[in-house]
Formats: sequence, structure tokens, C-alpha cells
Amino acid sequence: MCDPGDFEALLPHLADLVVDTVERTSDVIHVVARARASEGLCPRCGTASSRVHGGYERSLDDAPVGGSAVVIRLRIRRFLCRDPECEAVTFAEQIPGLTSPHARFSPVRLDAMRAIARALAGRAGARLARMLGMPVNRMTLLRLLRNLPEPLLASAPAVLGVDDFALRRGHISGTVLLDMDTRQPVDLLPGRTADAFATWLQQHPGAQVICRDRAGSYADGARTGAPDALQIADRFHLWHNLGKVVDKTVRAHRSCLRAAPQPDQDEQETPPVPASQPEFRDVNGRERRLVLRTVERHAEVHGLLAEGESLNAISRRLGLAFRTVRRFARAETAGELLAGAVHRPSKLDDYKPYLTRRWNDGCHNAAQLHTELQAHGWHGAARTVQRYVNTLREHTIVEPAPASPPKPRRLTTWIMTHPDHLDPNDAVRLKAAIEECPELHARWMSVTPSPWCGASRPRRCSPWWRPSRKIRARGSPN
Repeated sequence: MCDPGDFEALLPHLADLVVDTVERTSDVIHVVARARASEGLCPRCGTASSRVHGGYERSLDDAPVGGSAVVIRLRIRRFLCRDPECEAVTFAEQIPGLTSPHARFSPVRLDAMRAIARALAGRAGARLARMLGMPVNRMTLLRLLRNLPEPLLASAPAVLGVDDFALRRGHISGTVLLDMDTRQPVDLLPGRTADAFATWLQQHPGAQVICRDRAGSYADGARTGAPDALQIADRFHLWHNLGKVVDKTVRAHRSCLRAAPQPDQDEQETPPVPASQPEFRDVNGRERRLVLRTVERHAEVHGLLAEGESLNAISRRLGLAFRTVRRFARAETAGELLAGAVHRPSKLDDYKPYLTRRWNDGCHNAAQLHTELQAHGWHGAARTVQRYVNTLREHTIVEPAPASPPKPRRLTTWIMTHPDHLDPNDAVRLKAAIEECPELHARWMSVTPSPWCGASRPRRCSPWWRPSRKIRARGSPN
């Protein structure tokens, strides 16, 4: 048992109640209370009445105290309305600031649950509320979230951000509008069309800067709804598009990247140098059909282009899709098209130096080599080792190849990283890899002094880093 007076001091929102008893169980605090006022006001006519007709007990969930849930058991009186013309014969009393008709939660509890629902919504919010001593169903939180009043927005923020989001990925999309100064969403639009965005801008004037992605629909909507606003591309999409261009360029020149020196290579007992493997032949030594078909098609497409044929005519003549013909036409050499097919990484790459050394020592048994690899941590199949060993059958002594070049994704990451944040060993490997490809080296040197974000702006004559139409925001007035 607790002292009711102390409990009222602890919970000031119960000042209009007379607390009779306070009982605490294992995890719930029960407060038995009644109204302090001697009369009530009729909700229909507003007439005060002290004539009690009857009463009942009502339960109200309150905010937790010390991690324990609080349940207020109110003894509610029902009064007789003294106005004979009032339609309400009787009415139940309400405690100002605490109860409302049919409410199951106190205002303090409701505010806490609304804050949780706004931050975490359904299941996550229900788990947090349960830990805080406010057990609630996830659907209750969602209903509270849906019933929140929408803020009245008379004008658009000065710097407006717009982007699309997926309600159902690939099927249903919407548009989210944000205030870029406060980083808070201001409205949601159905779909991602130019008309919906233009209509919203006309209804909410005041946008001076519109920050968007490269979507043409948003550019058209901004020109129609806010013609005087400055359109800019957001930093994420610019950097993301630049990364895609760099990654595509690196992958196109993957075949000409040679060895990049490994850091502290002299201190390693066994340098990780994989053995050379024919790239354009299968495990039986025959030329791969994919390589032959790609080389032949590339020659046919460029031969017809030299004769003056259009891409559509070449597509009909060769029976290929238009996009396929365009991809072959844009590739200067067949090697650019084969870079992803003949340079795929393998789980065996780290073990090829050991296989090369054992092959040169005279061990040509694939089963024995597979057993030895298992002692070194190999968990792959014996067939994988056998396929690789078959490519070495024609040679008694295999000359070790230089260290394998970094993966395209890793090389792209190094290029896109600021020099001050790049590991020194990675910087050495990046420089060595770039110097192995003359074209990449020429494009790299054309950027002064570096292509990273935050450094000096690249020269516009650079064929790699020039902001092409793929990177610039379409529809931008500048």
C-alpha cells in the first residue's frame, strides 16, 4: 500500500481526483479514485447538475511509473440533467484533462503512444511500448498514427526536395516532398507524374530551389508549377551516377589490368600469385562459344556500320534486339563486351599460387591437390580443382602470373575515395593498377589534381569525369 497523498504529488495530472487506494501487484499499479467535484456538466446543454442517478466503475490506462503499468479505476457518477428541454435525461461525468467519452487511455499515455507510433509505427513500436510499461497492440499504434491531424501547409518551403518511393516495389510508387532545411517530409503525392507535382507546386507557391533526382517527370512538373525556381540535382544522385560511370569504365578495361603489387609482399611466406589460365578457352582447351559468337557479332555490326547501315537496319538484318545492336556498336573492341564473362572471380583464386607451385614440383594429380588444399582451408568441390588443373595439362612448367588485379568494385571504391581517407597500401595498389592500363592512366591524368569530391573541379575536357547528360540533372536551367 502507498500513501495517496504522495501519489497525487507524483502524478499532478490527477489533481482533480480523490485517490482512495493505491495497490501494486507484480507489474501493475492500480489506482482507485473518484472525481473531486460535487457536480457535473451536461455535455448536451451545459447545465450543471448534482443529482446523482447512479454510477459505475471505469478503467483508464495511464502513463507508467517506474517501468510499471498504471491502471486508474475511476468511480464515475451518472447525473440527472436538470434542464427539462434537454434531450439527455442522464449523463456521465467527465474529469477535465483526464477523460473523454469512450477513451481507454489518459492524455499523457496517448501522447506517449503517439510519439512511439510516429517514430517506430507498428510492431517495433509495440515492442518498445511493452518494455516501457505500456503494453499496446500494434494496430492501436497504427490507428493513432492514421488519426493524427495533417499539418496545414500554406506555402512550399524555400528549398524543396522531391523524390519517389515505392509503396509496392515495381508496381505502386509515390512522391515524397521534403523541407531540405528541416529535413522533414511535408507531403506525399500519389504516383510520380509531372502533373501531380506541378499541381502541388501551383497550390503551394514559394519554392525557390527544387532539389531532385534526374527523373524527367519531376523536371517537367517543376518547370510547369514553379517556373522561377532553380532546379538542382541532389548530391546523392550526382555521386551515385558518377560512381556508376567509373564502375562501368573500370569493368570495360578489366582485361588490360595486370598485376598490382601486394603490400608487404616480401614478408609473406607464399606470395598470392595465381597461375595463368587461358581466358578464352574452356577446360578442354577449346575456344569458348560465347567468345566466338561475341567476336563475330561485333565484327558484323561494325562492318555494317562502316557501310552506312542504321542500328534499326542492322537489328532487322542480323535478327538481334535493337539494344543488343546498340551495345555492340558502342563497344570499340570485343574485349569490352567480354570483360565480365572471361574475368569472373572464383573461390579458387586464393589457392592458385599453391597449385602452380605444386604443379611445377611435379604433382599433377587433381585428387591429391584437392586433399592438400583442404589442409589449407579449401572447402570447395574436387571438380573445381580438377577443372583448373585440366587447363595446365599442356604445360610441364607453368610460369606464375603476376598478382591478380583488384576486383572492379574494389578499384572503383579506391577511385571514389578521398586520398586523405585512403589506406596507403590501397593507394599503392590503385596507382599500380591504373598505370597498367594506358587508357585508364590517360583519363586519370586528365583530371587535375584528383577526381574526388571536395578536391578541385575536374577539367571539362576530361572524357571520363566530364558531367555528361547522364550525370547532369535534366531540365536544369543552368
